[in-house]
Amino acid sequence: MSSKNIAANGDCLGWAARDPSGVLSPYTFSRRALGTEDVSVRITHCGVCYADVVWTRNKHGDALYPLVPGHEIVGVVKAVGSSVHHFKVGDHVGVGTYVDSCRDCQFCNDGLEVYCEKGALYTFNSVDADGTVTKGGYSSYILVHNRQLSIGFSSTSSFAGITVYSPMMRHEMNQPGKSLGVVGLGGLGHMAVKFGKAFGLNVTVFSTSPSKKEEALSLLGADKFVVSSDHDQMKALANTLDFIVDAASGDHSFDLYMSLLKSTGVLALVGFPSEIKLSPASLLLGMKTISGSTVGGTKEIQEMLDFCAAKAIYPNIEVIPIQYANEALERLIKKDIKYRFVIDIENSLT
Repeated sequence: MSSKNIAANGDCLGWAARDPSGVLSPYTFSRRALGTEDVSVRITHCGVCYADVVWTRNKHGDALYPLVPGHEIVGVVKAVGSSVHHFKVGDHVGVGTYVDSCRDCQFCNDGLEVYCEKGALYTFNSVDADGTVTKGGYSSYILVHNRQLSIGFSSTSSFAGITVYSPMMRHEMNQPGKSLGVVGLGGLGHMAVKFGKAFGLNVTVFSTSPSKKEEALSLLGADKFVVSSDHDQMKALANTLDFIVDAASGDHSFDLYMSLLKSTGVLALVGFPSEIKLSPASLLLGMKTISGSTVGGTKEIQEMLDFCAAKAIYPNIEVIPIQYANEALERLIKKDIKYRFVIDIENSLT
């Protein structure tokens, strides 16, 4: 049966939220027909991201229900469009936060499609060219423009790493011997620690939870652990760090962390606090920089995957069935996870 006929029969199985309660339940739907430049991917695994909480619960007020979340997707190519030549059936591939872009603007040409000037087509909750709403990886298969795929996946994985890898490379946080602070030891923070150590940095983890000390030092290999609420510990580190990756989504003091940076130091914010407040002196006195970042482009993602393979860097995950998705989202809110949930779509979505 052709991909077009399959899509028309509504064979895509998924789990969707129907309203701002965010409660997920089984949902069957039709995806659009396979385009000439598209790749159809049978999903084997999908990571659980806090974005799944945000949009299923309509935190930004733009949720399009029924909403199928999930944008950290691993799968196997099951069909390719007639103009696709560098992917073939059976290839192990990954899909990130977007499935298409204009492919012609400055950012797309630089491999930063997520910042497409005309707006990237996000993996879920985005309106496609034909008027259909994209639906994410909590489903049996997905259609992606071939340019937005990464290749080389052969095991359970997660795209969480690109959120920290991208700003770390952009701000040259890969200089051996320099010092890195990581704020927040969750799904993003633990990957920043792993990248930092692989780059040869001296890594200090900052957390509000003293209980995370052992895992930060012994499990992840950080050099130091600091309880961020301990005034004396924080003061002792003033002007000692070259870089900070801030992965905390709770509200916190930016002035406090900026004071830890050396002159010309950089703080890269990848978390999502409700506001950013800091004194101008935190930037001006010492020529310091605060920078924001979401995810990376396809080129960076492939570069990260190759680096991870070479250095054996993988996220610490807890594999779950799709039937556990609602509990997983609740645990994610409570930070009760070390450090990333991954849904076994292939073996649980029936």
